Amino acid sequence: MSNYSLLDSINSPSDLKRLTIGELYQLSDEIREFIIKNISNTGGHLASNLGVVELTLALHYVFNSPFDKIIWDVGHQSYVHKIITKRKDMFCTIRQYGGLSGFPKRKESIHDIFETGHSSTSISAALGIARARDLKGEDGNVIAVIGDGALTGGMAFEGLNDAGHTNTKLMVVLNDNEMSISENVGALSRHLSKIRSSSQYNRLKREIEYILKKTPVIGNPMAYGAERLKNSFKYIFLPGVLFEELGFTYIGPIDGHNIIDLIEVFNIASRVAGPTLVHIVTKKGKGYEYAEKYPESYHGISSFNVKTGRPLKQKVDNYSHVFGTKLVEMAKKDERIVAVCAAMPDGTGLSQFEESFPNRFFDVGIAEQHAVTMAAGLAISGMRPYVAIYSTFLQRAYDQILHDVCIQNLPVVFCIDRAGLVGQDGETHQGVFDITYLRTMPNMTIMAPKDVAELKKMLDYSIHVKGPLAIRYPRGYESCLGEQKGAKIPSWEILHDGKDCAILAVGRMVSTALEVRKILKSFGIEVAVVNARTVKPLDSKMLFSLYKKYKLWITLEDNIIAGGFGSSINEFLNAKNLDLKIKNYGIPDRFISHGSVDILFKELGLDGKSLAWEIKDIIDQNKERTNARY
Repeated sequence: MSNYSLLDSINSPSDLKRLTIGELYQLSDEIREFIIKNISNTGGHLASNLGVVELTLALHYVFNSPFDKIIWDVGHQSYVHKIITKRKDMFCTIRQYGGLSGFPKRKESIHDIFETGHSSTSISAALGIARARDLKGEDGNVIAVIGDGALTGGMAFEGLNDAGHTNTKLMVVLNDNEMSISENVGALSRHLSKIRSSSQYNRLKREIEYILKKTPVIGNPMAYGAERLKNSFKYIFLPGVLFEELGFTYIGPIDGHNIIDLIEVFNIASRVAGPTLVHIVTKKGKGYEYAEKYPESYHGISSFNVKTGRPLKQKVDNYSHVFGTKLVEMAKKDERIVAVCAAMPDGTGLSQFEESFPNRFFDVGIAEQHAVTMAAGLAISGMRPYVAIYSTFLQRAYDQILHDVCIQNLPVVFCIDRAGLVGQDGETHQGVFDITYLRTMPNMTIMAPKDVAELKKMLDYSIHVKGPLAIRYPRGYESCLGEQKGAKIPSWEILHDGKDCAILAVGRMVSTALEVRKILKSFGIEVAVVNARTVKPLDSKMLFSLYKKYKLWITLEDNIIAGGFGSSINEFLNAKNLDLKIKNYGIPDRFISHGSVDILFKELGLDGKSLAWEIKDIIDQNKERTNARY
């Protein structure tokens, strides 16, 4: 029998409206217990969701989803929303292959209004939905829920600026938990801290407003003077009142765990005619002591022991850690080296660099565009910036890479973490587009190590590169796959010779190619395995050498086939008028859903066994055609 007496009775947001305040608090406790229990088995985003339980319940208690539209920024904090919108029975499958997504998904529920995964998009999306509502003469509230970390993104400010200059009815709920993925940085964070600590401002503001309301109207000059007096207190006690100056009615800060206050404030805010910002203060990880104490560690976590808080799987070194350790080693020898990241020093492996060289480490917040152009400024001034950003997030800085780095041919090194398939976070986080969008940029060099040993060598090489360089590496770890003697970066290397075909593999797919070779050898088929570690420029000398020996080529990559590494080989053969049979393997032209990386590779036919059988068929058919000619 279930321990969730109230939660079991909630099948839609409308069910919340029959509960008393006391029952809402009880439901909050049950939901927290439910989330902790399930995420301890599946892994997922824990701390952020524990912090928004009361906030989510209050929103759905006051508003009528989906008639009223709730848009979750980033969306990793939408677990409570999913649970109360008829998905609690599927919650045990979250982020698992074929199960619930860890982010809002329109195909899952009519209550998921807008799909998210990257930050800072909710205000713009909400404003578009609100304007469409007005144009169609419809009613209903539109609410964007955004965290203070996501508010550091430039797009959020663009949305605020646009919305504040209109009379469009729109509510922005600022969930201020003083954290994004890592500790928030910058002026906005300090501004919100002032708001949180400025109780005297709020008290005086209420008193002044009360006096003004009680003062008889004795002429415009007196009224104008009184309004200026009220505003003068605003500037004394809260310098640069950002949201009010942008045109929003500001309400807050409000305790984000006080359901009574939240319900009252949302009812008030829903009656404001124009744009409103409701400032809610919450505690990330609330209700689970380990997540409260270490919110960064419990932001995204694998399966863990609820009693001890410890992960069930022991942590091992990964590409990120190896990169961070190597960069510290390099920085000790070269004072020009600086590190840049966008709110993720832990995830990118730069925490050690931050501790060792605090003055040469720059965490710019969730602002990838700014990170890249700032790095360009560092490079043009003689520094050697290393910009560590996940592949999926670097997409947001496409123009800055092209315009501010590549055109000026600046020596900025992009350390692209989580390249290729990353698994449980799904479509929005799969890093399968970076080769394609970077390969089209003049002056850009692209590399992909087959293992961590090669990553270290690429980093050593990177300090001598004159222009922009991108080094892409996957999530996980590959210790040592061996190397060909005498082959030096950036040249390619032939790990094994063969006679039937040549497999040209990139990055993590080199280990897959080696597995394919082993399987095919059992059938008497011998294939060459080439580590194409420099994706751009291609090793033309090696390619001409391979052409003389092999008339069948296979390319393997964990990037989309369209415009990827395989495409570059096709272009080379076409440009040089070289005739041979070639087959490209990579990510197909569709978005890849969530699931473990191993399952996804198998589902795509990119695992060793599947590829071995496919390549065997190609080789057999090729032999049959050759024999038929004779």
